[in-house]
Amino acid sequence: MILSDYDIKKHITQKKIKILPLPDFKQALGPNSLDLRLGNKFRVFNHAAIAVIDPHLKAESITTQIEVGNGKSFVLHPAEFVLAVTMEHIEIPDDICARLEGRSSLGRLGIVIHSTAGSINAGFRGMITLELANMGRIPVKLYPGMRICALSFEQLSTPSANPYYKRKNAKYLNQKGPDESRFNQD
Repeated sequence: MILSDYDIKKHITQKKIKILPLPDFKQALGPNSLDLRLGNKFRVFNHAAIAVIDPHLKAESITTQIEVGNGKSFVLHPAEFVLAVTMEHIEIPDDICARLEGRSSLGRLGIVIHSTAGSINAGFRGMITLELANMGRIPVKLYPGMRICALSFEQLSTPSANPYYKRKNAKYLNQKGPDESRFNQD
């Protein structure tokens, strides 16, 4: 069952779903989703210095983290792929999962918000890494604090027996930035 706006707000107000900083419900709350904002940390790929990425090896120096200052923008160029992070830290309980979607208004500019990681596990805690790509032919400015994505929440039939924060291999638990891939830990 997908949570409605009423239930999303109730779960956040009762701290069943934790989101910090708290959203402005008038702006962020949709009929069945909640918008999250773009953080100020981006991870760009060092494509000029890397011949190939081998996901079986530890990722070292394949990206550089960039922090964008207040009032500044990050320009996402055509065919560019970067990692970014939400401004909000979220904590999802053991009996709810979430789905991440891009906002239609940005999609109409050619911006893709996630390439594969659209599922947020029950028990996830941390900032959400976004997989941003510009599929258009014109550079697009992205501003920290802008609404970048939407989460919809789904009630599980029972609480997860092994929520994300209890998993021994929870590679991205409590992440505070757009962490590089840890595929080699699989």
